[in-house]
Amino acid sequence: MRGQDIEQSAIFSYLSPEKRVPENHPLRTIRQLTDEVLKQLSPLFTRMYAKYGRPSVPPEKLLRALLLQMLYTVRSERMLMEQLEYNLLFRWFVGLGMDDAVWDATVFSKNRDRLLKGDTAQAFLGLVVAKAQALDLMSDEHFTVDGTLLEACASLKSFKKVEDSETDAPTKGGNPTVDFRGEKRSNETHASTTDQDALLARKGAGKEAKLSYSGQVLMENRNGLVVNVGVLQAHGEAERAAALLLLQELPGTNRVTVGADKAYDTRFFVEEARHLNVTPHVAQNNKGRKSAIDGRTTGRPGYEVSQRKRKRVEEIFGWMKTVGGLRKLRHRGLELVGWMFTLTAAAYNLVRLRKLLPPIQGANA
Repeated sequence: MRGQDIEQSAIFSYLSPEKRVPENHPLRTIRQLTDEVLKQLSPLFTRMYAKYGRPSVPPEKLLRALLLQMLYTVRSERMLMEQLEYNLLFRWFVGLGMDDAVWDATVFSKNRDRLLKGDTAQAFLGLVVAKAQALDLMSDEHFTVDGTLLEACASLKSFKKVEDSETDAPTKGGNPTVDFRGEKRSNETHASTTDQDALLARKGAGKEAKLSYSGQVLMENRNGLVVNVGVLQAHGEAERAAALLLLQELPGTNRVTVGADKAYDTRFFVEEARHLNVTPHVAQNNKGRKSAIDGRTTGRPGYEVSQRKRKRVEEIFGWMKTVGGLRKLRHRGLELVGWMFTLTAAAYNLVRLRKLLPPIQGANA
């Protein structure tokens, strides 16, 4: 018998969002790990907000919503709020009830400065890393470092001469025509009027130059988890400079190894790494110049292992750009871009931990 297509405008429901989520859903493990970290961040949140006044949207809910945006590749915060209106899975993860009102998308803009000043993204990533270390899922001896270019939220049309950009009147129209053919442009003479921290950079010879930032990741080699990250302006030495900063923050005093590609095969980087008690397992660059490392390093069995393991760092960059939404940045300014890059790295670690840990049984079990 054919069922009738009857629409009902209002219903009563006796099931909570918790009951609607399957017990084996992958978000259950991520939600539990996230809640454990946010509970540890509660004292930090308390210091960030005033003791009196109108209650704001809890920062825990804001961070859970941002994690959802990265996990499900939601392209904007307005679309994220639209999803929260009717998506029961999203409501459950964020911590909203069936009848709770969804806040306006501008709440993220108003609270972003407060979250930036509190350095919540770095604290969140640090606690996720500490959780993985407590579960003995991370190596404390063997690491990999690598960098990638992050395309800035700025058009090449905004890259103008510094003296011209200060005097030009605002152009009417959404997309003005700009002819810069034959004009020599460089970071020394030009700057973006949209994002002044973004610099012109390219991945290699023959590649097009784009306004970019340089994102750096330090990965441990056992399970490919992110240990630390950094973002600098995209100048020629940015990758190696950021790598040395990350290596300085490694805990402990025991000698460790760090794998890297040919871009790090420079005498300065190798010497500085050794001063930091780090053995550089850098891929040798034999084209046009002498390599900074010799057979004393390449002849050891661990060198080949590092060269094999270091390629896993590309999985991190691939996930952060394809799923995490960093292929084309949506935010401007070095500080904010670094904050989002750090939180995206934490989201990647949560996804990896879900695969490494046994499944968590939900309330429906």
